[in-house]
Amino acid sequence: MDSKNAKISLFGIIKSEMALWVGILVVVVFSLGGSAVLGGNGSAAMAAGSFAAMFAVMLWLSFGVVHHAECLAVKLGEPYGTLILTLAVISIEVVMICALMLNGSGNPTLARDTMFSVLMIVLNGMLGITLLLGGLRHHRQVFNLEGARSYLVVILCLAFLALVLPTFSKSGGVGSASPLVFGFVAIASIGLYGIFLFLQSTRHRDFFEHPAEEGELNSEHGHPETHSTAYHAIFLVLSLLPIVLLSKKIAIVLEYGISALQAPQALAGFVVALLVLAPEGLAACKAALQNTLQRTVNIVLGSALATIGLTVPAALGISALTGQHIILGLAPVELVLLFATFFSSILVFAGNRTNMLAGAVHLVLFAAYAVLIFD
Repeated sequence: MDSKNAKISLFGIIKSEMALWVGILVVVVFSLGGSAVLGGNGSAAMAAGSFAAMFAVMLWLSFGVVHHAECLAVKLGEPYGTLILTLAVISIEVVMICALMLNGSGNPTLARDTMFSVLMIVLNGMLGITLLLGGLRHHRQVFNLEGARSYLVVILCLAFLALVLPTFSKSGGVGSASPLVFGFVAIASIGLYGIFLFLQSTRHRDFFEHPAEEGELNSEHGHPETHSTAYHAIFLVLSLLPIVLLSKKIAIVLEYGISALQAPQALAGFVVALLVLAPEGLAACKAALQNTLQRTVNIVLGSALATIGLTVPAALGISALTGQHIILGLAPVELVLLFATFFSSILVFAGNRTNMLAGAVHLVLFAAYAVLIFD
């Protein structure tokens, strides 16, 4: 379909953005209904129905987010389209974490657990399934080696500074560090991520574009019908907001179910993180199936980098302003999983081609993380 701007009427907007209007309606219903529609009255059937309704609407909204991100990628080119999607999703996630910290949840490991969960979901779950699907359909896929290496070297540096260094620091208690060390980590995270974004969007933009060799970039899929850049940017953000608001509501239902079933508390955060990351996961899978693996790499590794680059300074800043104690250092079993994930990622991206075996390896690591939640 032609990628030129298409005229759209008010009726066309209402029809094409139906998921957004339904999402807003569902948010209003669950906000006004309170605990009665969230299973708070002890009704297991009501809780299950609420979970199913919210899950379906959030998934529908995710398809809309992916559509607008693809349109922006057509309008702006890569890596800008993917960068907008990544920053939108991760920024809203960071806002959620900051809100929880400011509301006085009193959980010193909140930021650490969220970052680790996102890293495991993105680098193992999301990367694993995209490489597996792409390998099954296309056997071998190419990507830009310089771009993948650029992502990994920054992710490794920031992850070790934020999640590993505090584990071995003795100045701030177990898993923590002194204000001097945390201040350095915050400044380093902002500075290094800022430099990366500058290089990605200007001087070394070609590192993050799909390599045009051997006809790997398929044109048979065509481009979606697009409107103005502002239209897609606005509706991408608007479609993300109900997902975030509903993720808070679905967390209440999950906590009720976890309490009733006596399941691990970490399961609620894990499921919510999966739902929040659904738009990026869908976009990454679609790109892999279309044999544009570089877009998958931009989404997956970009999400991991943005999570650390944005969450660490925000969490440490709030900790300094409010005096809350914060723990960033990982436990030994989590360190082992983190090292295994990074080691596997380095080997996978050592060359410029991947196959389904790489995806299977990362999915096994993701399964190990999921099993340890219940351990």
